[in-house]
Amino acid sequence: MAADTLAGIFQVLRRRPDVEAPNLQAWDATDRLLLETAVQLGRAGSTVAVIGDRYGALTLGASAVLAPASLRVHQDLITGERALRLNAEELGAGIPFVQLPLGEELLAGADTVLLQLPKTLAELEEIAAAVALHAAPDVRLLAGGRVKHMSLGMNAVLERYFLSVQPQLARQKSRILLAAGPKPPTTAARFPVVEHLAELDLDVAAHGAVFAGPRLDIGTRFLLAFLPAMKPARLAVDLGCGTGILAAMYARQFPAAAVTATDQSAAAVQSALATARANGLADRISVLQDDALGTFSDGSVDAVLLNPPFHVGAGVHAGAGLKMIEAAGRVLASGGELWTVYNRHLAYLPALERHVGPTVVEGRNAKFTVTRSTRSPR
Repeated sequence: MAADTLAGIFQVLRRRPDVEAPNLQAWDATDRLLLETAVQLGRAGSTVAVIGDRYGALTLGASAVLAPASLRVHQDLITGERALRLNAEELGAGIPFVQLPLGEELLAGADTVLLQLPKTLAELEEIAAAVALHAAPDVRLLAGGRVKHMSLGMNAVLERYFLSVQPQLARQKSRILLAAGPKPPTTAARFPVVEHLAELDLDVAAHGAVFAGPRLDIGTRFLLAFLPAMKPARLAVDLGCGTGILAAMYARQFPAAAVTATDQSAAAVQSALATARANGLADRISVLQDDALGTFSDGSVDAVLLNPPFHVGAGVHAGAGLKMIEAAGRVLASGGELWTVYNRHLAYLPALERHVGPTVVEGRNAKFTVTRSTRSPR
């Protein structure tokens, strides 16, 4: 019965407003395995928290097959939050759910936690620590992932916070780690991590879900080499800001500029805010969780710095970067500049010319290309 119910839900789900393509779908076998395992464990009618739901499969599936007394969900990406709401409207889901940040309000009293395992051990640790600290003493954490992306390190992280961690049998190339018995907290929460980057003389803060953690990724390092060649701006945007390194360094280079650090990720914008505060730049840098500059007016920005992702989920896909390039072109004022660093194998030049304007290759190395695009007159 549960299998039929889930099949009916999954066939309706879409990824919008995230990138949609024939090879990208809004659910996977791990979503199904997590929900069917929760049913088998007899967790119907419980207080359920869902973490890492990509587009609503876990939340809407739990609403249908677990009939929870309370249903709360945390999604790091704003596109995931919006997709869940759109899919819920499409399905006419009955039980209400609440979208919350990772923390006590999300997890208080939760006896069932459904988790799509994150990419990094740091993110898993931040989640596991929060569940162990705030959830009910009898909580069961069902952490599922695709077998090819799982590692023994995930077991080790969960074992630091739970007395029992039991790997379940794999099915359809997915597996669940069942954790129970939260251990008493022995240390204060360690997130965001703050590290000093000596080469930039910059303190960088990072929550677990942020790309590259508190380190300097090599694409950002290459783009920063061109900072002296950039023009001062009245308003500059670090688009896809991550920990906010580009925003911080631009603010230092151009003290008169107002800088906005924006990202789809809640963890990223919180990290960028912490980075700004750690370096005495909080009065110069604002942070905003947004999808591709959706809240910015046309022609309102003088400069955009962009180090776009070249993955969508676990797959290589240029769609996210193209969406960001188009957004930058929309918000730039005439004569404004977009500085982009991207992997050399990506053919972004035509899109930069089309959506922004004349584009010059400012530099190349073995891995990356840096371009400067000037917004054509409107």
